[in-house]
Amino acid sequence: MAVVVPEIKLYELLRAKIGEREAEAFIHILETKVENKFQEKTSVFATKEDLARVEGSLLTTISETKVDIIKWVIGTNIALFALFLTCLKFFFH
Repeated sequence: MAVVVPEIKLYELLRAKIGEREAEAFIHILETKVENKFQEKTSVFATKEDLARVEGSLLTTISETKVDIIKWVIGTNIALFALFLTCLKFFFH
């Protein structure tokens, strides 16, 4: 575990106030808590790979939905045209 300058300064301040062993224990507890919080948060974040995978599946879903909508529009138009022709035949014959 790499010790950075602010941790050294914190350690020095704590050592002067509460003693060496207590300062080391406090720094260790603090580092552990920070690491645990970081691990909790990283499970919530999405990576670029996660976003690319979601985007790919979203694009697939959108294109499939688009095809379904086009099929329904064409089918509905054919049915309406057939209904229109039936009405014309019924009223003008």
